[in-house]
Amino acid sequence: MARRARIEYEGAFYHVITRGNQRQKIFRDEKDYSKYLEILSRYKSQYKFYLYSYVLMNNHVHLLLETREIPLSKIQQGINQSYTMYFNKRYKTVGHLFQGRYKAILCDKDTYLLSLIKYIHHNPLRAKAAKQPEDYKWSSHLNYVERVRGSIVDIDQVLRIFSEDKTKARRLYRDYMADGINVKKEDIYKTVDQRILGDERFVEEVTEKTDEGIEQRRRKHEYSLEEIAKKVEQIFGITIRQLREKSKDRSISMGRKLMSFAAKEYGYKGTEIAKYMRKDPVVISRYLKERNNFSGEVEKICSSLRKYR
Repeated sequence: MARRARIEYEGAFYHVITRGNQRQKIFRDEKDYSKYLEILSRYKSQYKFYLYSYVLMNNHVHLLLETREIPLSKIQQGINQSYTMYFNKRYKTVGHLFQGRYKAILCDKDTYLLSLIKYIHHNPLRAKAAKQPEDYKWSSHLNYVERVRGSIVDIDQVLRIFSEDKTKARRLYRDYMADGINVKKEDIYKTVDQRILGDERFVEEVTEKTDEGIEQRRRKHEYSLEEIAKKVEQIFGITIRQLREKSKDRSISMGRKLMSFAAKEYGYKGTEIAKYMRKDPVVISRYLKERNNFSGEVEKICSSLRKYR
C-alpha cells in the first residue's frame, strides 16, 4: 500500500524520529553529537522553526518542533543531507546514513506539548543510558532547568505553562519531569494512520488542510448516508438494521467499520456517522483510526456508488 502524504502547513507541530540505516550508530563520539547540534542550529536560524525538545541517541534522533514558512520536508532534507555528508567524509563511507523515510507525527500541541517533551527527555532513561534526565548530555533537558549559553531550544513558551516566574517555572518543570520516569510510548501515542496524534476534532481540522481534505470537501455529502449504507448492504450483505443493533458479530462489526470509512470519504463527520448508526461517537472514532488498513474495501464501495449515479 502506498504511503500517505505528509501533512504540512505553517504552524504544524511535529514529533520527528530519524533512525540510522539498519539501526546503525549515527554518532560515534562527542564530535559527531556536537556536529549534529551545530547543523541543527544552522538550519534553525535559516528556516526559523521553533524547537521545543531534542535528544540524540547513538542510533536515532528525536526532535519536537513547530514549522513556520518552511515545510518540515525541506528542514529535514537540509539537516539529514548535511550531517550525512559530514559523516561519510569523516569516516570514509558512502551511501545512506539514515533509515529511509524519517517518521513525523503531526501532534495537537495544546494537548501533547508537555507529555512529548517528557517522553523525549526520558528516552535516555528507558535506554538505560542515564539514571536521571540531568545525567544525559545530548538532550535539551538541561536548557529547561538551568541557563545554557547559546541554547537553540525555545523554552520560554513551555516554562510559562508552569509559571510566569522563570525560577519557579524551572522548579516546577523539574518536578514534572521527575514524576512518571517510566512513561512509555503507548501511554502517550494513539495515532491516526501513523500520521496524527490528537482527538477527532484535531484530526478533522488538520485533514482539511491537505489535498485529501480538499477532495473530501469537494465530494462532501455527494451521497447520503442512506445511499452509502445501501451499498454496504449490497456488497457485503450487512443491513442498516444490523449496523444499528448491538450485535458483536464480527461480520457486522466489520460492516460498521466499512460504513464509517466510506462515509468519511464523502466528508461526513464522526458524530454524523455515529448518529446515523446509533452508536457512541467514541466507537466510530476508534473505527476511523483503522481506515488506512481497508482502502481496497472502501474503494469498492465508492466505485459502486459512482456507478450507481
